[in-house]
Amino acid sequence: MLNLYKLIEILVSLQSIVLTTMLPVYIPLPFLDKSSNNFELPITWQIPTIILLTLIFDKRVVFRAFSIYLILGLFIFPVFHQGGSIGYLLTPNFGYLLGLYPLINIIDNFNTRNKINVRNFLKNGFIAIGTMHITGIFYNFIQTIFYNQINLFLFNLGKYSLGKIGYHLLMLFPLLLLIKPIERLKRSK
Repeated sequence: MLNLYKLIEILVSLQSIVLTTMLPVYIPLPFLDKSSNNFELPITWQIPTIILLTLIFDKRVVFRAFSIYLILGLFIFPVFHQGGSIGYLLTPNFGYLLGLYPLINIIDNFNTRNKINVRNFLKNGFIAIGTMHITGIFYNFIQTIFYNQINLFLFNLGKYSLGKIGYHLLMLFPLLLLIKPIERLKRSK
Protein backbone atom coordinates (compact mmCIF):
# COMPACT_ATOMS: atom_id res chain seq x y z
CA MET A 1 0.00 0.00 0.00
CA LEU A 2 1.33 3.42 -0.97
CA ASN A 3 1.07 6.04 1.71
CA LEU A 4 1.20 9.79 1.13
CA TYR A 5 4.87 10.04 2.16
CA LYS A 6 5.92 7.38 -0.39
CA LEU A 7 3.82 9.06 -3.08
CA ILE A 8 5.55 12.39 -2.42
CA GLU A 9 8.96 10.65 -2.59
CA ILE A 10 8.02 9.05 -5.92
CA LEU A 11 6.83 12.38 -7.36
CA VAL A 12 9.96 14.21 -6.18
CA SER A 13 12.14 11.46 -7.65
CA LEU A 14 10.23 11.46 -10.95
CA GLN A 15 10.47 15.23 -11.28
CA SER A 16 14.20 15.11 -10.55
CA ILE A 17 14.80 12.38 -13.13
CA VAL A 18 12.81 14.19 -15.84
CA LEU A 19 14.47 17.55 -15.17
CA THR A 20 18.02 16.23 -15.05
CA THR A 21 17.52 14.30 -18.28
CA MET A 22 17.12 17.61 -20.04
CA LEU A 23 20.10 19.38 -18.45
CA PRO A 24 23.31 18.97 -20.44
CA VAL A 25 26.68 19.04 -18.72
CA TYR A 26 28.97 21.93 -19.64
CA ILE A 27 32.58 22.55 -18.72
CA PRO A 28 33.53 26.22 -18.96
CA LEU A 29 36.79 26.80 -20.81
CA PRO A 30 37.62 30.46 -20.18
CA PHE A 31 41.23 30.11 -21.37
CA LEU A 32 40.26 29.74 -25.05
CA ASP A 33 40.52 33.08 -26.85
CA LYS A 34 39.85 34.89 -23.56
CA SER A 35 36.14 34.33 -23.98
CA SER A 36 33.68 32.25 -22.04
CA ASN A 37 33.51 29.19 -24.28
CA ASN A 38 31.81 26.07 -22.99
CA PHE A 39 32.51 22.46 -23.82
CA GLU A 40 29.34 20.36 -23.80
CA LEU A 41 29.78 16.79 -22.61
CA PRO A 42 27.67 14.13 -24.36
CA ILE A 43 25.80 13.26 -21.16
CA THR A 44 23.19 14.70 -18.80
CA TRP A 45 22.81 14.83 -15.02
CA GLN A 46 20.45 11.84 -15.04
CA ILE A 47 22.84 9.16 -13.72
CA PRO A 48 24.22 11.24 -10.82
CA THR A 49 20.66 12.22 -9.91
CA ILE A 50 19.50 8.62 -9.86
CA ILE A 51 22.49 7.69 -7.69
CA LEU A 52 21.70 10.59 -5.36
CA LEU A 53 18.02 9.65 -5.15
CA THR A 54 18.95 6.04 -4.40
CA LEU A 55 21.22 7.19 -1.59
CA ILE A 56 18.43 9.32 -0.10
CA PHE A 57 15.33 7.18 -0.71
CA ASP A 58 14.55 3.49 -0.65
CA LYS A 59 15.26 1.66 -3.91
CA ARG A 60 11.58 0.80 -4.33
CA VAL A 61 10.77 4.51 -4.53
CA VAL A 62 13.44 5.11 -7.16
CA PHE A 63 12.40 1.95 -9.09
CA ARG A 64 8.82 3.18 -9.21
CA ALA A 65 9.79 6.70 -10.21
CA PHE A 66 12.13 5.42 -12.92
CA SER A 67 9.49 3.00 -14.20
CA ILE A 68 7.00 5.87 -14.46
CA TYR A 69 9.69 7.84 -16.29
CA LEU A 70 10.12 5.00 -18.81
CA ILE A 71 6.36 4.74 -19.33
CA LEU A 72 6.13 8.51 -19.83
CA GLY A 73 8.97 8.45 -22.35
CA LEU A 74 7.70 5.47 -24.30
CA PHE A 75 3.99 6.23 -24.43
CA ILE A 76 3.17 9.84 -23.43
CA PHE A 77 5.91 12.53 -23.63
CA PRO A 78 9.35 12.56 -25.27
CA VAL A 79 11.23 12.96 -21.98
CA PHE A 80 14.31 10.92 -22.88
CA HIS A 81 17.57 12.66 -23.70
CA GLN A 82 17.19 12.16 -27.45
CA GLY A 83 13.42 12.03 -27.76
CA GLY A 84 10.97 9.31 -26.89
CA SER A 85 8.07 7.16 -28.16
CA ILE A 86 7.78 3.42 -28.57
CA GLY A 87 10.38 3.64 -31.34
CA TYR A 88 12.99 4.44 -28.68
CA LEU A 89 13.00 0.70 -27.91
CA LEU A 90 14.88 0.22 -31.18
CA THR A 91 17.71 2.58 -30.27
CA PRO A 92 20.86 1.55 -28.43
CA ASN A 93 20.09 4.24 -25.83
CA PHE A 94 17.22 2.21 -24.42
CA GLY A 95 19.59 -0.55 -23.29
CA TYR A 96 21.44 1.97 -21.14
CA LEU A 97 18.14 3.14 -19.67
CA LEU A 98 17.39 -0.48 -18.76
CA GLY A 99 20.87 -0.61 -17.23
CA LEU A 100 19.77 1.95 -14.67
CA TYR A 101 17.74 -0.75 -12.87
CA PRO A 102 20.85 -2.74 -11.87
CA LEU A 103 22.61 0.56 -11.10
CA ILE A 104 19.85 1.45 -8.64
CA ASN A 105 20.05 -2.01 -7.10
CA ILE A 106 23.85 -1.89 -6.65
CA ILE A 107 23.81 1.62 -5.14
CA ASP A 108 20.99 0.63 -2.78
CA ASN A 109 22.86 -2.51 -1.66
CA PHE A 110 25.91 -0.36 -0.97
CA ASN A 111 23.75 2.19 0.82
CA THR A 112 22.09 -0.31 3.16
CA ARG A 113 25.11 -2.57 3.70
CA ASN A 114 28.09 -0.26 4.08
CA LYS A 115 28.88 2.94 5.84
CA ILE A 116 28.99 5.65 3.22
CA ASN A 117 32.55 6.85 2.75
CA VAL A 118 34.53 8.05 -0.25
CA ARG A 119 36.32 4.79 -0.99
CA ASN A 120 33.22 2.59 -0.78
CA PHE A 121 31.13 5.10 -2.71
CA LEU A 122 33.60 5.32 -5.59
CA LYS A 123 34.11 1.54 -5.71
CA ASN A 124 30.40 0.80 -5.80
CA GLY A 125 29.72 3.71 -8.13
CA PHE A 126 32.26 2.37 -10.62
CA ILE A 127 30.71 -1.10 -10.36
CA ALA A 128 27.19 0.30 -10.79
CA ILE A 129 28.08 2.40 -13.82
CA GLY A 130 30.03 -0.51 -15.31
CA THR A 131 26.99 -2.76 -14.85
CA MET A 132 24.77 -0.17 -16.50
CA HIS A 133 27.11 -0.07 -19.49
CA ILE A 134 27.32 -3.87 -19.69
CA THR A 135 23.51 -4.00 -19.80
CA GLY A 136 23.49 -1.41 -22.58
CA ILE A 137 26.17 -3.29 -24.51
CA PHE A 138 24.22 -6.55 -24.17
CA TYR A 139 21.03 -4.84 -25.40
CA ASN A 140 22.96 -3.37 -28.32
CA PHE A 141 24.47 -6.78 -29.14
CA ILE A 142 21.03 -8.45 -29.14
CA GLN A 143 19.74 -5.70 -31.45
CA THR A 144 22.60 -6.06 -33.91
CA ILE A 145 22.15 -9.83 -34.05
CA PHE A 146 18.37 -9.52 -34.42
CA TYR A 147 18.68 -7.02 -37.27
CA ASN A 148 21.71 -8.83 -38.75
CA GLN A 149 23.87 -5.68 -38.65
CA ILE A 150 26.93 -6.75 -36.71
CA ASN A 151 28.97 -3.94 -38.28
CA LEU A 152 26.92 -1.42 -36.25
CA PHE A 153 27.83 -3.09 -32.97
CA LEU A 154 31.35 -1.63 -32.78
CA PHE A 155 30.13 1.80 -33.87
CA ASN A 156 27.41 1.80 -31.19
CA LEU A 157 29.86 0.42 -28.63
CA GLY A 158 32.17 3.34 -29.24
CA LYS A 159 29.45 5.97 -29.43
CA TYR A 160 27.22 4.93 -26.53
CA SER A 161 29.56 3.15 -24.15
CA LEU A 162 33.26 3.77 -24.65
CA GLY A 163 32.60 7.39 -25.58
CA LYS A 164 30.54 8.08 -22.46
CA ILE A 165 31.71 5.77 -19.65
CA GLY A 166 34.59 8.07 -18.70
CA TYR A 167 32.22 11.00 -18.34
CA HIS A 168 29.77 8.89 -16.32
CA LEU A 169 32.56 7.86 -13.94
CA LEU A 170 33.70 11.48 -13.73
CA MET A 171 30.18 12.49 -12.68
CA LEU A 172 30.62 10.49 -9.47
CA PHE A 173 33.06 13.05 -8.12
CA PRO A 174 30.56 15.95 -7.69
CA LEU A 175 28.45 13.52 -5.63
CA LEU A 176 31.35 13.12 -3.20
CA LEU A 177 30.52 16.58 -1.88
CA LEU A 178 27.08 15.30 -0.85
CA ILE A 179 28.17 12.15 1.02
CA LYS A 180 28.41 13.78 4.48
CA PRO A 181 25.09 15.69 4.21
CA ILE A 182 23.36 12.48 3.05
CA GLU A 183 24.87 10.57 5.96
CA ARG A 184 23.56 13.22 8.39
CA LEU A 185 20.15 13.21 6.72
CA LYS A 186 19.89 9.44 7.02
CA ARG A 187 20.86 9.52 10.70
CA SER A 188 18.19 12.14 11.42
CA LYS A 189 15.36 9.98 10.00
